[in-house]
Amino acid sequence: MDKKEIRSGIRQFKKAFGTDELQAKSKKLVEKIYLSDEYKKANIVMLYYPLWDEPDTRPLIKRALTTGKRVILPTVVGDDIIPVEVTKDTKWEEGPFGIMEPQAEPYEGEMDFILVPGVAFDHAGNRLGRGKGYYDRFLEKHKDAFRLGICFDFQIVAEIPTEEFDLPVHDILVVG
Repeated sequence: MDKKEIRSGIRQFKKAFGTDELQAKSKKLVEKIYLSDEYKKANIVMLYYPLWDEPDTRPLIKRALTTGKRVILPTVVGDDIIPVEVTKDTKWEEGPFGIMEPQAEPYEGEMDFILVPGVAFDHAGNRLGRGKGYYDRFLEKHKDAFRLGICFDFQIVAEIPTEEFDLPVHDILVVG
């Protein structure tokens, strides 16, 4: 299958599940992240604020802020992801894709751990995004960070078509 066909198929699976069911699956996935060795040992973590059809990471963001981790979230500026450090006092605004984004100065340091969303993943760690290349460009600049993909079980496919600039994740957490 090509990328367009994979995206279309995953979109149909997501529509078949209700928001409540995706939320229940998200809670299980967040618990798996909490227990992950790479997450536990990370001090500076980049998470993401979810779209309605992505695993809900908001409880993870909240918990990370209360457990002493430095929390970074992406914002979109033009064609790039700009990382921003989040605190309990951070102000939020809706970004260009309907995603809540933190309003603060860009974070320019290193990160230990990056949580990577995706439309689909394969068992080799290859990732299919939404097609704009934001994460591809961003991850290229942060190759030393541990990259963890997270998804629902129906988002795992046999093979993701890749290109030379694609950077796979180190591991994937999946929940059924």
